[in-house]
Order: sequence, then structure tokens, then C-alpha cells
Amino acid sequence: MMMKWLSLSTLILILDQASKIWVDTSMDLYQSFAIFPSFNITYARNYGAAFSFLSDAGGWQRWFFAVLAIGISVGLVIWLKRLKTEETLLALSISLILGGAVGNIIDRVLYGYVIDFLDVYYQTHHWPIFNIADSAICVGVACMLYESFTNDSDNTNDSNIEK
Repeated sequence: MMMKWLSLSTLILILDQASKIWVDTSMDLYQSFAIFPSFNITYARNYGAAFSFLSDAGGWQRWFFAVLAIGISVGLVIWLKRLKTEETLLALSISLILGGAVGNIIDRVLYGYVIDFLDVYYQTHHWPIFNIADSAICVGVACMLYESFTNDSDNTNDSNIEK
């Protein structure tokens, strides 16, 4: 079962890296073109973490975030391996987060920054530019939160508590 979920992580990784290579080789930095209203492809580089946090910290953050993401990825693989067969939504969540994390690790190690290009906006208000890896991580976290609030296991069922 684990191979199915690692295959999904690999698919996310391939889509992420292929899209970043396309952007990097076909666009100039900060070049932008409209796809439809409120959505552009805009080439940007993120030297920090989410929302460019610590992007101007002097360079140490490159390796800090890379090592942190590698550690988290190893933890996710171990977690995925220990899941029960019926924990499908949690496995999906972990797979999406893992694929996205590895996609951004590759950028950070190879280039020292993460390539971003998905630019969503309303009028003049732009959301921070992101990429496929970031999207997979966000969807994975959302699914994980949903699963944690809807999970009806014996551990969280108050009716099992003796009075």
C-alpha cells in the first residue's frame, strides 16, 4: 500500500519540478503573463520560507529550511509506513505534503531559492506567488485537518469513557 502513496508523492514531485523547469527556462525573472482574470504566471524566486519569511536573512536560512524539510520528509515517510490500510485520507494527506516538501527541498538545495510562479490576485491585491509544491502541501494539510476533525476513532469518542 505504501508504494501507491509514494507514487502519488512522486507524481507531485515530477509535476512540480517540470513546471519550475519550464518557468525557469522560458521566462525572465519577474516576467508575467495573464492566464485568465485574477490569475497570472509570474516568475519569482523565494529565498525564505512561506510568504518569503526570512528571505533577507543573509543566506543561512537556505540550509536551515533544507535540513528542516528533509527531517520532516523522513518523518512523513515513517508515518506513512505505519498507517493502517483504512487510513486513506491521512495517507493522501501525507503523500501530498511529502511530494510538495521534496519539490521545494530540491529547489532550495540546487538553487538556494524556491521557484514560484502561480500568481492569484483580486484587483491590485496579490496573494504571495506560489508553486505546485506549495499547493500540494496546502491541500495535504487541509485534508489532514479535515480528517482529524471528522475521524470517529475509539480514542476520540466520548461515549467510550466510563462514568
